[in-house]
Amino acid sequence: MIYHIEGRLVEKTPTYAVIDAAGVGYIMQISLNTFTKIGESENCKLYTESLYIRDDMPKFYGFADIAERNLFRQLVSVSGVGGTSALLMLSSLSASEIQNAIVIGNVALLKSVKGIGEKTAQRIIVDLKGKMGKEELSSEFFIGTHNKLKEEALSALVMLGFNKSGAEKVLDKIIKTEGTGQTVEQLIKSALKNL
Repeated sequence: MIYHIEGRLVEKTPTYAVIDAAGVGYIMQISLNTFTKIGESENCKLYTESLYIRDDMPKFYGFADIAERNLFRQLVSVSGVGGTSALLMLSSLSASEIQNAIVIGNVALLKSVKGIGEKTAQRIIVDLKGKMGKEELSSEFFIGTHNKLKEEALSALVMLGFNKSGAEKVLDKIIKTEGTGQTVEQLIKSALKNL
């Protein structure tokens, strides 16, 4: 299995990227999130995953970060969710939106993705809810929505077993009243007193 591919970005579209690594051109299916993260850089590194539709027909997927690849792996582990559906979910919603929808059981949000029906959305929630928060969470899930201090504190609280949405509300309240002049440890301790 290939862990990642790094090389010259030959071609990029919203659905695939071609990377030249040591003279071999690899075509990787990508999400819109990865498309955005790649940007216009000449060199590119994608974390890879391969799925076999048929024995003689592998499909390669590339992700800008490990967190997105891990979520992709979890999604395709659900019966009825293939690589195309999982990639469409990762293109329609951010990794944190998908994770949060699974944790709080938001069927409507998952159903809003084209090709994901109510039964499939429910199956995703049932199969993955227990895995969210118990496996290692990357702060990459939260990048772009909150400051670094809050990201680290929220990630730690979720790893400790607290509900993400509840922990986030408590952190927002603490930051609003006390500001961001605290260390991550102080923020976590304050949050633990309020959870």
